[in-house]
Amino acid sequence: MTDMMRGRDPRRLRQRVETLQGRSARSPVAAWFRDVDRVLLLIAMTLIAIGLVAVAAASPASAVRYSGGDVTVPPMMYFWRQAGWIAFSFPVMIAVSMLPVTMARRLCLVGTGVLLVALALTPVLGHEANGARRWVNLGIGQFQPSEFLKPMFIVTTAWLLSLRAKDPQLPMLWVTGALTAVIAACLMLQPDFGQTVIFCGVWVALLMISGVHARTMGVLAAAGVGLIVAAYTFYGTARVRIDGFLFPDPAAAATDSYQVDMAHAVLTAGGVVGAGPGGGRVKFKLPEAHTDYIFAVVGEEFGLIACAIIALIFLAIVVRVFVRLLDEEDAFRLLAAAGLAVQFGAQALINMAVNVGIAPSKGMTLPFISYGGSSMIALSIGMGLLLAFTRRNPYLTRSPYGQQRWSGAK
Repeated sequence: MTDMMRGRDPRRLRQRVETLQGRSARSPVAAWFRDVDRVLLLIAMTLIAIGLVAVAAASPASAVRYSGGDVTVPPMMYFWRQAGWIAFSFPVMIAVSMLPVTMARRLCLVGTGVLLVALALTPVLGHEANGARRWVNLGIGQFQPSEFLKPMFIVTTAWLLSLRAKDPQLPMLWVTGALTAVIAACLMLQPDFGQTVIFCGVWVALLMISGVHARTMGVLAAAGVGLIVAAYTFYGTARVRIDGFLFPDPAAAATDSYQVDMAHAVLTAGGVVGAGPGGGRVKFKLPEAHTDYIFAVVGEEFGLIACAIIALIFLAIVVRVFVRLLDEEDAFRLLAAAGLAVQFGAQALINMAVNVGIAPSKGMTLPFISYGGSSMIALSIGMGLLLAFTRRNPYLTRSPYGQQRWSGAK
């Protein structure tokens, strides 16, 4: 009666909503734009734009360093290449974000199987660079299976763990644990310790979100400490990285310690406001300025304020996703979206920690900021999946009984 007196007849409101939805549904693009999280999409686009500017700043230093003395190599070579990758990747992100949840899940299940085989073959058939075999040569180019496997693995693990909501007796903890262990073993053979940390960390996060018992998490934590000790004892790559970080040799210019120390020097060279676009000079001494250490280049040219803004943008992605999931009732969508958000946040955190000198070098790119074809395409797929799983019809609200109802209806 109150709504009727105020001129808000629920029946007329519902008819109006149905009319608006019907008009939107005429175009798939309009329906997608209505349902997608436009704030999250804007954040992703902002990161991509910042990344293109950052690659432009780092490109001259990397072109000089990796040109082999060829003066004909254009200083902005990596910038133009990155622009091409973005032109290809952005439509991929939008296309993936339009997928229905069921189709996105099936795509990831198939992708996990195919990419797991590719990952297993990479140590044998992969292209070697900097002492590691992480890339597969396809003739027309190279791709890194582990980059593409990350979003697929997260969605697959989320689906497996979501089955526990229907039957708590299913041994999905052990199934997902075995899958993670196989992937970790393949990565250690490459070797790629940084990606191993990401896969294992996201798996643990998904277990926590899915409600695994605290005692089980305690056992896993103890096992994790034991595995780290074992890796240091028996895995040469981990031991070299840890020793080089804890006990650096300043005289050794080819060590990870030199790279981390130089990254810290570049990061702080510009002070609070930076040396200005193109004004950086210390960056020319920095290895991998356009990939692993691009965050340091941003610090030199645009200042520590710009670095803080980038860190806050990555934090905004995680916070935005988790806030949007507060009323999510589908266990699979909740786990998949949360896992993808954790991956973005964890990868950014590791890269920034290396650049500021509080973590050993791991060869980890900064999402959407660092240069790289495989990284850009894989991250675009991951963001597309995140947008697909967080899509929500704005004309529908959630009831406390697990059913959707029309907004404004009694």
